Amino acid sequence: MSALPAKIGVLTVSDRASAGVYEDISGPAIEKWLLSALSVPFTLEKRVIPDGFESVRDALIDMADHAGCCLILTTGGTGPAPRDLTPEATLAAAHRELPGFGELMRGKSLEQTPTAILSRQTAAHRGACLIVNLPGSPRSIDLCLRAVFPAIPYCVELIGGAFLDTDPTFVKTVRPAKK
Repeated sequence: MSALPAKIGVLTVSDRASAGVYEDISGPAIEKWLLSALSVPFTLEKRVIPDGFESVRDALIDMADHAGCCLILTTGGTGPAPRDLTPEATLAAAHRELPGFGELMRGKSLEQTPTAILSRQTAAHRGACLIVNLPGSPRSIDLCLRAVFPAIPYCVELIGGAFLDTDPTFVKTVRPAKK
């Protein structure tokens, strides 16, 4: 009997995309990236919600606790604008912050553009679910995921989430050598 596929959440945070003013391109960019990267079966829980503290916090809690996601990748709401509250909502929904993810994403992004210093991505976990805040542009999403994803499967494993692995020709999972 095989294990159930991992469930991964993709949460687009955008007032305009959630209102249908423009098409969400960031969520589909994450989905496409995951389809290329992961070598294990998985299902997606995709949502598009408005910016704001409560909307993001409540969606993250629901996706982790009720939908059963082991990983949630958010996009949007990480800048300095007044309604960009994804990092605050993530930390309110989470049990512990994992600041190294945001540090690495900002470092890689700063190699491309000086405005990356305005980005406030972070990561945290709620029980056995890792939550990673990504920027809103597909190009930046790719850059950031390539930087942090090698550690994501092992992190999800350490917090008690589903087993994730990657296609090493796309991105190589890093786990400590077994003794």
